[in-house]
Amino acid sequence: MLGERLRELRSARGLTLRRLADETGLSAGLLSQLENGRTDPSIETLRRLAKVFDSDLADLFREPDAPEVHLSRPGERLRMQAPTGLLTYERLTSGRGNFEMLRGVLAPGDTSAAEPRGHASSECVYVIEGEIVASIGGIDHPVVGGEAITFDSRLPHLFRNDGDIDAVILLAVTPPAP
Repeated sequence: MLGERLRELRSARGLTLRRLADETGLSAGLLSQLENGRTDPSIETLRRLAKVFDSDLADLFREPDAPEVHLSRPGERLRMQAPTGLLTYERLTSGRGNFEMLRGVLAPGDTSAAEPRGHASSECVYVIEGEIVASIGGIDHPVVGGEAITFDSRLPHLFRNDGDIDAVILLAVTPPAP
């Protein structure tokens, strides 16, 4: 699904894998693996691709033919890998484009991003297990298991785990954004 979308976007712009590699600073081999579904992309890789395609991150996942009913099963979900110390997400929703639901696990000491970022969306983060600190607009908000925090995503934000156990979160974003 993501690989097919990337191939479609690349072909629509008349780009070869080599040319796309040059424009993104990624290797042609990695791009080929992404298109063929043999590897999961990092969030930074997705951002580079979205920039070259002059779109947003959510557009990379938009699937015009996504089913009206989507069952998300463990082990079959798209994973968006992050560098060590950053949050890795699993996408729980289909690519229909109106909202996105993600599951993430923050290990102790991990954060969701290297620095706070904002984007034009609304978010709700529900903590299933453990606890996080949601830094939103420069203010830290502790959120423990069973609690949720909702905010305007245009405010620069990130989530971090200052605790001693993994924090498992559900994140809803509408509309989907990078």
